[in-house]
Amino acid sequence: MIWNFIQEQILGMKWLNELIGYTLENLGVDISGKWGGSIQFFVYDIMKITILLCTLIYMISYIQSYFPPERSKKILGRFKGIGANCVSAILGTVTPFCSCSSIPLFIGFTSAGLPLGVTFSFLISSPMVDLGSLILLMSIFGTKVAVIYVVVGLLIAVVGGTLIEKLHIEKYVEDFILKANAVDIDSPTLSQKDRLLYAKEQVESTFKKVFPYILAGVAIGAVIHNWIPESWIETILGSHNPFGVVIATLVGVPMYADIFGTIAVAEALLMKGAQLGTILSFMMAVTTLSLPSMIMLKKAVKTKLLVVFVAICTIGIIIVGYLFNLFQNFIM
Repeated sequence: MIWNFIQEQILGMKWLNELIGYTLENLGVDISGKWGGSIQFFVYDIMKITILLCTLIYMISYIQSYFPPERSKKILGRFKGIGANCVSAILGTVTPFCSCSSIPLFIGFTSAGLPLGVTFSFLISSPMVDLGSLILLMSIFGTKVAVIYVVVGLLIAVVGGTLIEKLHIEKYVEDFILKANAVDIDSPTLSQKDRLLYAKEQVESTFKKVFPYILAGVAIGAVIHNWIPESWIETILGSHNPFGVVIATLVGVPMYADIFGTIAVAEALLMKGAQLGTILSFMMAVTTLSLPSMIMLKKAVKTKLLVVFVAICTIGIIIVGYLFNLFQNFIM
C-alpha cells in the first residue's frame, strides 16, 4: 500500500490530475469532451513532467559532479574485456541526458585510447538508460517494467559494445580522433557548495534545452489520447499487427527527443491500447538513434562503423520490443 501510494500519488501525481480536473470543471470546461480532456492531459503532463524533470536533473547532476570525464576515463581504464563494457554502460547512466551531448564524451574517451567497444557501450547506454528514465518510467508503467527496461537497456549497451569490439573495426574511426593527443587534466576538488551550484546550473541549462520537446511530446500525447480512435492505435501498434515493433522503431529513429520528451507520447499510446514492447521500442529508438545525433557521430566515425552501430542498436531494440510484448501480461 505504501509503495502504491508512492507510485500513484508521488511519482504519478494522481492528485495533481484530479486537482486540475476539478479546477477546469469549476471554470466551465467539460473534461469529458475531446477539447476539455486534451486541456486536462496537456496541463497535467506538462506540470508533472516539469516537476519530475527539475527534481531528477538536480539529483542526477549532483551525482554527475563526482564523475567528470577525467575520472570516468580513469575508472574505465582499470577494467578489461566485457567487465569494461559493463562498467562503461553503468557509467552512462549518470552522464548526459541525450545522445547529442554524449557524443563529445565518446570522442574524448576514444581519443584517450580506450577500447572502441567500451566507448560504444557508453554511447549506447548514456541516452537510452539513465536514473531519470527509471523514475519517469516508474511513474507511467510501474516499478517492474521500469527496472526491466533499465536492465535490458544496459544489456543492449554491453552486447552492442562487445560486438563492435569483436569486429575490430577501429580503422573506421576518423583519423583526427585516433591521432589526438589525450591530455590528462586533474579535475578540481569541488566543495558541497560547488556541487549544489553545478546541479542548479544543470537544471536551468537542461530544462531550457528539453522543454520545447516536452511541449511537443505532450501536445502529441494529448492528440493521441483524446482525438485518435483507439481502434487505429490497436490496428497499427496493437497485438494484431506483428510488425508494430518494427514500425515504431523505424518511426522513432529520425526523431529527436529524450526520455522526457517521449514519456507523454508513451503514456497516451499505452492508454489507447498499444503494446508495451512497441512503445518501449519507440522510446529507445528516439533516444538512442535520433537523426541529429547520427549526423554528429558521422563526424567522428566513417560510414561503415556508423552503419554497424545503427544496425546493432536497431536489431537490439526490435528484439527487446518483441520480448516485452511477449511477456507483457506477466510484467504489468
